[in-house]
Amino acid sequence: MAVHTSSATAAQQTVVVSTDWVAQHLKDSAIRVVEVDVDTKAYGEGHVPGALGWAWDTQLCDTVRRDIIPKAKFEKLMGDSGIGNSTTVILYGDNNNWFAAWAFWQLKVYGHKDARLMNGGRKKWIAEGRELSTEVPRVSPTTYTAQQPDHSIRAFLSEAQRASAEQTAQLVDVRSPQEYSGEILAPPGLPETCQRGGHIPGAKSIPWGKACNDDGTFKSVEELRTLYGGAGITGEKPVIAYCRIGERSSHTWFVLKHLLGYTNVKNYDGSWTEWGNLVGAPVEKP
Repeated sequence: MAVHTSSATAAQQTVVVSTDWVAQHLKDSAIRVVEVDVDTKAYGEGHVPGALGWAWDTQLCDTVRRDIIPKAKFEKLMGDSGIGNSTTVILYGDNNNWFAAWAFWQLKVYGHKDARLMNGGRKKWIAEGRELSTEVPRVSPTTYTAQQPDHSIRAFLSEAQRASAEQTAQLVDVRSPQEYSGEILAPPGLPETCQRGGHIPGAKSIPWGKACNDDGTFKSVEELRTLYGGAGITGEKPVIAYCRIGERSSHTWFVLKHLLGYTNVKNYDGSWTEWGNLVGAPVEKP
């Protein structure tokens, strides 16, 4: 079910921090700031002082199995990053926090308690003229113990198929209208693609960017509730969000789950590169 605005606002304060808040807590030993970008070279060009950089395409992905990293590798990544189970992890990145949201989702899959996104991401930090550093911080490794994967926030192909065929959940396609219609297969310049264009039958088109202001920050709870509620996504039914490879849909998952407080929301990270390449899977076009 959907939650009341006051509850959603309270939840938002525990998962989103401002650039100013981050600037004031750079020396806090209980906090670890991590940059995760679409452009993995961006970190080296300058980042929030003291922030670590995670490469989404190698450190957060199992490139052999095409999956998120397994539990043991996640524990090693966290430990090597000096992150303990009680550390507050602040994530940010480029493209309105696409892969920062992906990393947040992975942290929640493995049960990390205190993870937050820096509102506005890299774009807002730079636009405000804040300090950038090219120095890679030295951290003291620690031991991290992850929980077993929480599949209540992750959808697999079989669930997406049931949602489409039996309406067991509402499907939200967060890609661009051109991808949804099948006009293009992927955003310009991005390599992961598919054999067919279109969308999963029955999916509603709500592009992820509609949840953001021009400066990259999230819109207000009231605006978000109007955006998704106006398309019939109210939280009263289970929701599965998808995109192309799961990063933009993790952004929408974050909005629905953590800003609006919808209780049953999953990220289908197989997304269109799985569905659009699947033999026998139906495709819908306008």
